[in-house]
Amino acid sequence: MNEHPQSSVVLYFDNVSFSYGHARVLEQVSFHIHEGEFTALVGANGAGKTTILKLILGLEQPESGIISLFGNKPRQARSKIGYVPQHAGYDPAFPISVGEVIHMGRLDVHKKRTTNEDREAVTWAMEQSGIQDLEKRPYSALSGGQRRRVLVARALAARPELLILDEPTSNMDKESEQRLFETLGRLKAHTTILIVTHDTSFVSSLTDAVLCVGDKSQGTGTHTVVRHQVEPLRDAPSSLFGGQAVKVLHDTDLNDACCCGKENV
Repeated sequence: MNEHPQSSVVLYFDNVSFSYGHARVLEQVSFHIHEGEFTALVGANGAGKTTILKLILGLEQPESGIISLFGNKPRQARSKIGYVPQHAGYDPAFPISVGEVIHMGRLDVHKKRTTNEDREAVTWAMEQSGIQDLEKRPYSALSGGQRRRVLVARALAARPELLILDEPTSNMDKESEQRLFETLGRLKAHTTILIVTHDTSFVSSLTDAVLCVGDKSQGTGTHTVVRHQVEPLRDAPSSLFGGQAVKVLHDTDLNDACCCGKENV
C-alpha cells in the first residue's frame, strides 16, 4: 500500500484492529469508500458499527492499522464530515425554531457574525431536505421524521464532503422515509454518503456499495468487514425505501480491491 490512498478514495481502513480493554471488537478490518459513492454499512446490533463510526470521527484510535480520511488522520479531517446521529436529545421546552437548528451547522467559534454565505448554505440545506415550509416552526412541534430531516439539513448546512447517517430511518414513518431518500437521491454523486443500518437484508437502490460488519469466525467475538453484492427486487415492498430496495447477497464476498486495485491504494 502507498502512504496515502489516491484522491478518489475518501475513506480507507487498512488492517484496522480495535479493542475495548481486553475485549477485541474489530480484527484486521480493511475497506474503502470512493468520492461520490453511496455506501451502506450494515450489521446486526453489537457487530461493531458504532465502533467503526467512532474511528471514522476520530473519537477512538485504532489499536493497529491505518485509517485515512481525505488523505489525513480522521481528527484532522473531521470538519469535512456532516454527521446525523441516531438519537439527538433536546429540551422540548427550549424555544428554538427549525431555522435556528439548521443554522447550528454553520457555527464557527472564529466567526463573530452570520454571513451571506451562512444564510445561503442554510437555505440550500432546507431546499435539499424539502423542509422550507418548516423554517419558522418550533423544533419541538415536529414529528420524529421531520426532526430527522431537520438534522440532515443541519449537517448539510456545513457543506460536508462526507455525509454520515446513523440509522436514519429508525422510528420514521413511511412518508418521512420516502422524503429522506428523495433528499439523498438529490445529493448522490455530489456528496459522498455513508448510511449505517442494522437492516442486513435490504438497502436502498441508491446504494453503490454494501459493507457488512459480521463475525470473522464462530465464537471469536471479533468482527471484520466484508463487501457484498446486491440484486434488484422485482416486487420490492413499498415499505422498503418507497419500493426502491435491493437485496443484500450475504453469500458473496467481494475482494475490497475489486474496484480500485491494491496498487492504487
